[in-house]
Amino acid sequence: MGTEYLLDTNVIIDFLAQKFSEKSELFVAQIIDNCIFLSVINKIELLGFSKCEKEMGQIVEAAKIFYLDEIIAQKTIEIRRNYKIKLPDAVIAATAICKNLVLLSNNENDFKNVKELKFMNPHNL
Repeated sequence: MGTEYLLDTNVIIDFLAQKFSEKSELFVAQIIDNCIFLSVINKIELLGFSKCEKEMGQIVEAAKIFYLDEIIAQKTIEIRRNYKIKLPDAVIAATAICKNLVLLSNNENDFKNVKELKFMNPHNL
């Protein structure tokens, strides 16, 4: 099994808006076509977003959603204490860490400093 990715909300929004370079778009499309992993936070953000409602609903429906459990909650607390990032971002980072996934996001400011987190910005391919 190869590398697996947790997709942040901004990656899906940028993908649907065709904001990626050709190389990045192909990379993200391959992930979406293969296996989509989302945090419950991403699900909430995507389904609460009013644009591209049909496409976002299809992506969420096809995704494996990771809900908050005690392990993710404890990791979220640790991340909030150590890195002072917003709660939704801490839940997303904790989910990626606990599920051993690479977080795909363009939110470098919050995520790049979380030492345990495997992080990649698809805009930088």
